[in-house]
Amino acid sequence: MPTIRPSADLRNKYNEISEFCHTYTEPVFITKNGHGDLVVMSTETYELLAGKMELYNLLDEGLMAEKKGKTTSSKAVFDTIRENMNF
Repeated sequence: MPTIRPSADLRNKYNEISEFCHTYTEPVFITKNGHGDLVVMSTETYELLAGKMELYNLLDEGLMAEKKGKTTSSKAVFDTIRENMNF
C-alpha cells in the first residue's frame, strides 16, 4: 500500500519521511491540495531504480538488435576481447 503524505509534512515532518524512506526503501507520495504532486525516495532507492531502468533499456536494445539480425556470436566477442588483451 503506498504511503501518501500531505505537502506540509515535507516541512513539518521531514526527518520522519526521510527515516521511512531509508527504512522501507519505498517512495512516499506527496499531495498538494489533495492531488498527487511529488514522489520522495532515498538516494539509494533512486539509484537502484535508475540502474534497473538502464538495464531494461539495454536488454530492450539487445532484443531489438536480435530481431533485426544485428548480433555477434559470443565466440567472436570473446575472440575480440582476447585479441585486445594480448593473450
